[in-house]
Amino acid sequence: MAATELRGVVGPGPAAIAAPSGGGAGPPAVGGGGGRGDAGPGSGVAGATAATAGGPGPGAGGVAAGGPGSAPPAAGSGGSGAGGSGSAREGWLFKWTNYIKGYQRRWFVLSNGLLSYYRSKAEMRHTCRGTINLATANITVEDSCNFIISNGGAQTYHLKASSEVERQRWVTALELAKAKAVKMLAESDESGDEESVSQTDKTELQNTLRTLSSKVEDLSTCNDLIAKHGTALQRSLSELESLKLPAESNEKIKQVNERATLFRITSNAMINACRDFLMLAQTHSKKWQKSLQYERDQRIRLEETLEQLAKQHNHLERAFRGATVLPANTPGSTGSGKEQCCSGKGDMSDEDDENEFFDAPEIITMPENLGHKRTGSNISGASSDISLDEQYKHQLEETKKEKRTRIPYKPNYSLNLWSIMKNCIGKELSKIPMPVNFNEPLSMLQRLTEDLEYHELLDRAAKCENSLEQLCYVAAFTVSSYSTTVFRTSKPFNPLLGETFELDRLEENGYRSLCEQVSHHPPAAAHHAESKNGWTLRQEIKITSKFRGKYLSIMPLGTIHCIFHATGHHYTWKKVTTTVHNIIVGKLWIDQSGEIDIVNHKTGDKCNLKFVPYSYFSRDVARKVTGEVTDPSGKVHFALLGTWDEKMDCFKVQPASGENGGDARQRGHEAEESRVMLWKRNPLPKNAENMYYFSELALTLNAWEGGTAPTDSRLRPDQRLMENGRWDEANAEKQRLEEKQRLSRKKREAEAMKATEDGTPYDPYKALWFERKKDPVTKELTHVYRGEYWECKEKQDWGSCPDIF
Repeated sequence: MAATELRGVVGPGPAAIAAPSGGGAGPPAVGGGGGRGDAGPGSGVAGATAATAGGPGPGAGGVAAGGPGSAPPAAGSGGSGAGGSGSAREGWLFKWTNYIKGYQRRWFVLSNGLLSYYRSKAEMRHTCRGTINLATANITVEDSCNFIISNGGAQTYHLKASSEVERQRWVTALELAKAKAVKMLAESDESGDEESVSQTDKTELQNTLRTLSSKVEDLSTCNDLIAKHGTALQRSLSELESLKLPAESNEKIKQVNERATLFRITSNAMINACRDFLMLAQTHSKKWQKSLQYERDQRIRLEETLEQLAKQHNHLERAFRGATVLPANTPGSTGSGKEQCCSGKGDMSDEDDENEFFDAPEIITMPENLGHKRTGSNISGASSDISLDEQYKHQLEETKKEKRTRIPYKPNYSLNLWSIMKNCIGKELSKIPMPVNFNEPLSMLQRLTEDLEYHELLDRAAKCENSLEQLCYVAAFTVSSYSTTVFRTSKPFNPLLGETFELDRLEENGYRSLCEQVSHHPPAAAHHAESKNGWTLRQEIKITSKFRGKYLSIMPLGTIHCIFHATGHHYTWKKVTTTVHNIIVGKLWIDQSGEIDIVNHKTGDKCNLKFVPYSYFSRDVARKVTGEVTDPSGKVHFALLGTWDEKMDCFKVQPASGENGGDARQRGHEAEESRVMLWKRNPLPKNAENMYYFSELALTLNAWEGGTAPTDSRLRPDQRLMENGRWDEANAEKQRLEEKQRLSRKKREAEAMKATEDGTPYDPYKALWFERKKDPVTKELTHVYRGEYWECKEKQDWGSCPDIF
């Protein structure tokens, strides 16, 4: 464990240390700094990991900030929009760091929906200690001075203001910034072709300044001419006044003279304002260029450091295993690759091979004469002589008879991971063209349909007469949707706009499902499933993701609805944050963190599920999930316990009389007697490690079916080629599809612009099978299934479907 990771997690300090504003209770166990943290420069993500891993917070009145600079500021803790920084608010706040230093004073800046902090105001020029996006954050007030900002587990800031008034000012500013950030996120329709700031931007800035300077000089020349002609005009007017003219004429001449003077004064003021504007632009342009250059240098240094680290890590792994990675075209590699690898590390997992960092200049293509055969490095020697084409044809024949139980094995393609990933830092992955080498042969629509793998939980819930028992099964279903992610480190294909996916299991399992990609930027998919066993599930999920070098955070936005027909019980909940760790070096692993609140809008019953983030120092079981089912009065009736990758148990809570006559929770042995297993994960199919760790349901999702819509994901050519092992052809096909989608979008934008110029109404893009409306329960704008899909399938009437493939 790195030293920087250990700094944030230390046992409770001396009991005599005092808090900065009177010594309140420390933050709860699920804390976390995020960003670079307060462990000092270079601590990276370790600040978040370490702080999250701490045990219980310090006792009330016993812990606080030690060290210099922990006293509250003399004159409040901040201002609004100070220093011309353009921020909504900035100032001093106390931030919980660790159990030794407690709360430390930090300079916080709120700007453009982001809350950043620094050790001092002077540090703003060069080092940001951490940033949290308010669009996905929750703001919670603890007491008169304390409040918490969390984005679902990956980052949590425990903050303390100097007074209740100051705390309220910050909370108000944060709530307003969050509302604005959420609105901008919903309305954004930015292009995916983002370009990094380059020399072109600098040249464009200089050209703009030169143009401005030229225009100001022109204005100055005009001002001189106005002054010259104005003087001549006033002289002529004075000469007219000296003439013997009627009194009425003299009065008019005086009025004209006064207006000429006012005109000269106004023109001089205008020129002065223009000159001040130019000077201000020139001054700020130097600061912008300096900051921009510093950020470029920092990024270059970061890339060099990470690349060096990746190479060193790769060499260490190779040395440890005592094996040499053979190129794909080395003679004999198909037969001896597995033997060489296994000689150094026994039964080495295929996942280690797939995640290894290859320092190659480009993606290595397989020779044509191999016929896309699988190499022996990741499959058994007995089956290595079967080509992927033959295997897929064999599966297609099986599909006609029964559901397929296998797909073509994943080829052992190597790629230069670093050359691709170094350009992704800080960007949203949905806007970056990624090769299929990072994908699994399923689309996001099919991955969303996998939520129904344990649909029998909803079938059982529909039969429950007790609403609280029903809520337990709904909670278990919610957790079960994450069970397929524990080994699934590959990303699904981003669906094309208008792409659909149907799953008709009405005869076998009593339900059928339909998904449609209803928005491209931000990417959003609508899902509707209905069962003849008495339930309907619908959701619209927007996926936002950020790659930060060491880890990838995936934040699903949107509400999931489950309605039971017999009782009218309507449940809603949201998904938690998924984090993929060790993106650059090491073995990839996935964690889920955050809280889910499931609400029954008819009865008021609630279930709070807590996904505990993984900690190196915790003694708890990994991937732990806890929950409580409460009635509208807040009384706990059931306790839930389990893991999101294995199982969930339920305990009935019986209130027992306490020693003082009060109510207390039942004892452990009594609770054990009431244990009921709600859900247990199905075992993975045989050789799942060679088939992207797909479950039995996932293996069937991309099997060809007749009669589906022409926009169905099964018909997507690049995905089919990728599943069939032809990755080079799949990459070329993927580029063609993306370019076709880009042209369609430009055509729609041109039509919208033309309609605006002509003043004619123009309808923006509308989904085919879903319509956007306000949900009566959550009051959110969401896409709801409007019907007609299954009727069109029965008639085979697909005339309204767009040509996207």
